[in-house]
Amino acid sequence: LQHSPHLQLSRMQQPAAGDKSTTPSPRPSQANLADGPFYTRRCITEDLSWSLVTVPPLTELCLQHIVHNFEKNPILNYLLPEHQKKVVDRLSTSLPLTVTANIVSHEEYWKRRCMERWQVCDVSNYGGSWKRMFFERHLENVLKFFIPNTTDPREVLDLIPLCKGYVRKLEIDQFLPPLWVEQKKESNDLSDTEEEAELGEVYMHHYDLRDLLVDLPHLEELHLTYGVKNCGMNFEWSLFNFTDLDCSYLATAVKMCRNLKVFKLTRSKVDDDKIKLLARNLQHHPCLLELDLSHNLIKDHGAQALGKLISHSKLETLDLCNNQICHLGAQALAQGLAESSTLTSLNLRLNFVEDKGGEAIGHALLTNTSLKSLHLGSNNVSERTAAVFSQVLAQNTTLTSISFSCNHLGLDGGKQLLKGLANNKTLIELDLRHTEVEQETGFLIHEIVWANREAVRMGSLQQPTTEAL
Repeated sequence: LQHSPHLQLSRMQQPAAGDKSTTPSPRPSQANLADGPFYTRRCITEDLSWSLVTVPPLTELCLQHIVHNFEKNPILNYLLPEHQKKVVDRLSTSLPLTVTANIVSHEEYWKRRCMERWQVCDVSNYGGSWKRMFFERHLENVLKFFIPNTTDPREVLDLIPLCKGYVRKLEIDQFLPPLWVEQKKESNDLSDTEEEAELGEVYMHHYDLRDLLVDLPHLEELHLTYGVKNCGMNFEWSLFNFTDLDCSYLATAVKMCRNLKVFKLTRSKVDDDKIKLLARNLQHHPCLLELDLSHNLIKDHGAQALGKLISHSKLETLDLCNNQICHLGAQALAQGLAESSTLTSLNLRLNFVEDKGGEAIGHALLTNTSLKSLHLGSNNVSERTAAVFSQVLAQNTTLTSISFSCNHLGLDGGKQLLKGLANNKTLIELDLRHTEVEQETGFLIHEIVWANREAVRMGSLQQPTTEAL
């Protein structure tokens, strides 16, 4: 169209210099000076770059510039609140944490980062804070895949100043040991048993938590498991070894966590010597309320140390499920229970306390006024223990839940418990599954316990009305 005769003005048709002809010259909006010898006019409909959108306001251009240069110049705190939100909504989730951690507090931004990184995000487990979720899970992932003597410790140390204000709970279900590059010695007798494998295992410690825990002032819950997940065909018993050095480091670290309320160390082959060290460091802890040591190797000597811990601490919950505690250990725990005024829950399921241990715990509950929940399932207790607990149910007004499941109480044991429940108004749960109790006796016990539970429920419903009056 530039060479169309209908859209051209020849130089010869233009007025000469000084000519006062009234022939109008093309307006700038209708004609442009081309490289050739002609003036041409461009039609709007033929200009593909033409746009009717107005030029963005200066504020919008400035916000775009801030977003584009945020990593080099994060001036978010200098903007008005409405401008801050516009900037945060456009920020990339790949920005370094050194830039965003202590500057961006908007939950929507951290929600985007969480949703892009993890498929399952339940923010209710993190106090409703997306930022807390991100930093807790990010730190957990770093620790789960940290390899001593291989991973740069700065990966953790550099993260501490960024996340220490937001981490309240850590759940680390695996610790990787150092890489073992030495060749195994050839042996004619190959064995896959744990005992023989431990004889030749290398002393391998894991990440030293002292470097981390002392710098997390708001940490309240710590859940640890010393083992390796998904090891597959590379299974070695040494991958599941909580060493003495690990225990020493951990005991010191937990002692310095002054705000720690919940400590769980499970499935980590914790034995008597290690639990003694841990109990000694936790004995005068100012805040610890819950201790979970389930699925370990604690025996009587370890239970004795825990009995002292019960009587000298503010502990409210102790879980010793699936250990190797016998009657001597149970008697030590009973002594601590008799002296404790804070413990409300004790779980001894899957141990070996038998009747001597069960009777000792029962006698302790004749004077204890704090314990509310007791689990003695799968402990090989019988009618003798049931007879003592008949007295407990008749006198104790604190216990609300007891489990005797998978024991051998027998017909007489069931009758003893029914006799003790005759005037009991506080017990609302009594588990007698697989205890060889007579069916009729079990039904009568269930009726009493159900009535107690309904009375408690009705009382809780009437309490708000009474307070309103």
